[in-house]
Amino acid sequence: MVLTSITAWVLILLGAALGAGGVWLAALGGSWAYVVAGIALVVCGALLLRRRHIALGVYAALLVAMVVWSLWEVGLDRWALVPRGALLAVIGLWLLAPWIDRSLGEAAAAQVPARSSWLGPRGWLAAAMLMVVAIAATSITRDPFDVAGSLPESTPTAAEQKGSTDISVLPAGAPGAAGDDWPAYGGTGQGQRYSSLKDITPDTVNRLAPAWTFHTGEPFRPGDPVERTFEVTPLKIGDLLYLCSVRQHAIALDASTGQVRWRFDPQIKVGHTSQHLTCRGLAYFDGTGVASAASAAPASAPSALPATSCTRRIFLPTIDARLFALDAQTGDLCVDFGDKGVVDLSAGMPNLTPGAYMQTSPPVVAGGLVIVGGSINDNASVQNPSGVIRAFDAYSGRLVWNFDPGRPDVTTPLLPGQTYTAGAPNNWVPSSVDAQLGLVYIGLGNRSPDQLGAGRSAQVERFSSAVIALDVATGSLRWLFQTVHHDLWDRDVPSQPSLIDLTIDGKVVPALVMPTKQGDLYVLDRRSGLPVLPVRESPAPASTVPGEFAAPTQPRSSLSFMPPVLTGKDMWGATPLDQLICRIQLRRMGYDGPYTPPATQRTLNYPGNLGVFNWGGVAVDPVRQIMVGTPAFLAFTYQLVPRPDAGTNVVSAGKKERWNENFGAAYAVKIGPFMSPIGLPCQAPPWGAIAGVDLRTGQHAWMHRHGTVRDQMPSLLPIPFPMGVASLGGPLITAGGVVFYSGTLDNYLRAYDVTTGRKLWESRLPAGGQATPMTYRIQGKQMVVVAAGGHGSFGTTLGDSLVAYELK
Repeated sequence: MVLTSITAWVLILLGAALGAGGVWLAALGGSWAYVVAGIALVVCGALLLRRRHIALGVYAALLVAMVVWSLWEVGLDRWALVPRGALLAVIGLWLLAPWIDRSLGEAAAAQVPARSSWLGPRGWLAAAMLMVVAIAATSITRDPFDVAGSLPESTPTAAEQKGSTDISVLPAGAPGAAGDDWPAYGGTGQGQRYSSLKDITPDTVNRLAPAWTFHTGEPFRPGDPVERTFEVTPLKIGDLLYLCSVRQHAIALDASTGQVRWRFDPQIKVGHTSQHLTCRGLAYFDGTGVASAASAAPASAPSALPATSCTRRIFLPTIDARLFALDAQTGDLCVDFGDKGVVDLSAGMPNLTPGAYMQTSPPVVAGGLVIVGGSINDNASVQNPSGVIRAFDAYSGRLVWNFDPGRPDVTTPLLPGQTYTAGAPNNWVPSSVDAQLGLVYIGLGNRSPDQLGAGRSAQVERFSSAVIALDVATGSLRWLFQTVHHDLWDRDVPSQPSLIDLTIDGKVVPALVMPTKQGDLYVLDRRSGLPVLPVRESPAPASTVPGEFAAPTQPRSSLSFMPPVLTGKDMWGATPLDQLICRIQLRRMGYDGPYTPPATQRTLNYPGNLGVFNWGGVAVDPVRQIMVGTPAFLAFTYQLVPRPDAGTNVVSAGKKERWNENFGAAYAVKIGPFMSPIGLPCQAPPWGAIAGVDLRTGQHAWMHRHGTVRDQMPSLLPIPFPMGVASLGGPLITAGGVVFYSGTLDNYLRAYDVTTGRKLWESRLPAGGQATPMTYRIQGKQMVVVAAGGHGSFGTTLGDSLVAYELK
């Protein structure tokens, strides 16, 4: 009796909450289902208090109605069905319990024969529960999100190659893919993240096992930025493996054993004003037979190589705006470079404050030059450093040219006392280079504050959120393609461009694949910047903020992973209650699709500023002419908050870090993930996927959820639900037909079949693998190496490991 009374009151309270929230949602124009469910639960609870068997019949009717509604909204998507049915199914099982049944009836359940208790309302409820179980079992066997298919396994036919009218304009001797070595961040300067090695195949990958593990020995320190991330992709040249650590130590390891050969500590300066603590990689320069760029000025012929012991160099960028040149064999400073081995990148930089300007990505080396961009602190102030891109002589460290987006027509080095344009769009991601065309391809961000566009100059507008091609020798602009107009969403170009030659309609086109945060992938002719796959302009909503405006149209690529617009049926949670709250939040927010402008009202930013694609980029196979990417789908919210003055903390009161204050602007900005009251994403999974694309047609060949929530669950309950999770890091494709990826929220390195996307193998990592794996061959063995150090603001396990795998 007591249990039945408690159950009744739980149903009444749950029903009241659902009913009240449902009325609110309905008043906002949302679904009435929660009102109906709330009324049914209250009626069921009241009947239980009166000990009426018909209460079970009412609950059975509720289950049937909820099943019909759920199937109408989301079909057999098992994860979308969870908040609609899991809690109600548990309650249904409880109501079928014998102690509930015995407490119901006019006299006592004991007077009724046991078998007859399944007749009538209890039997109806049992039948409804069997229906729920059958639907749940069916949903497990299928996934509406999954795209099953396969990528082409063959290369372009000889007829296609012979039919090309464009082959004659392609440069001869194009650089090959990475093989025994991995000499650049993306494998080569082309940023393909592809290896020609074939030892590891779908048939042999399950024999991979750890060969060695190296620890950088850098624990978290008080005062480190939250954005502490071990994102490095090592280089491999000869018998040495080169990496940089979280604290920017350059380290050389024996590529076979993982033993330290040398280590260089740049003694970086870091504090609470630094937004990031990361180093994604190093750059390598082999000066054998290469003339000094500084001596190759138009007025004179290239001279002989300068006398130096540092013919082969490692370039180390740091977060305190320095660029070091190190002897690749010894780790010693190359003293003829800059000031005894280091160039001060703060020279000529306006608005320079501690931590405001930093290097987080490796430079690119081409034509005897080392070309460097830089990152700035987002949303701290309107007084920002410049996003200038500079090229230094790889031997002497002398500045050869600078491309300032605020003064794009003047690339000659600054005169003494001059400064670069403050707030010009910056290049914080790795760049790519086509040595034969003599072009370097660079992704640009937008001017900070990211969500405020008033007052941007014409040049800032022109170069914001764009990919540009610069002449390697002179820094002059050859072409520009903008991926977002008047960016108000922090959708700067986030990835290294991937260069690949494509056979399209019988013609070979030197192409560039540019992933974006909004999910569009632009495939451009890298000679001209013109689209290879179609791009159209689509209408976009207007801004409601006084003094601001939004672009009336935005570009959309025919090759895209931009997710559909969110609606009420896409809201999620663990129970109907938190799902209902998410639906109410969605209705109350400003939301008009992916380009909803920020406002003083809370607005939805989807895709969020984490991006569908981020710095990990994509991997392309230049032989099969395919691409593998790992799109993420997470919504964020924005709200502009009026500032009373230039210096008061508005959104960061009590914090040392003063991000998103936008000091000097009219508004600060509140930014956060779109979460339910219990801390789950408000949108239904998947939040991340792995996908394969045929780049010749732009068609999605396959797409699957990837990653589990194992390492986001309580430590006592590490259940690896395969929901598909967000990720950071890039994929690696090998000629053996295997894709490697480690960037998911769980601590795994996984291998997938390139052709179908089928998961082949996985290995547990000691920490989050938010980095891009790389591969090489040493002593006849193909190795796969990945950094496992986690990501401070992504919430994965922190560590300091570099793990190498080999076939056993």
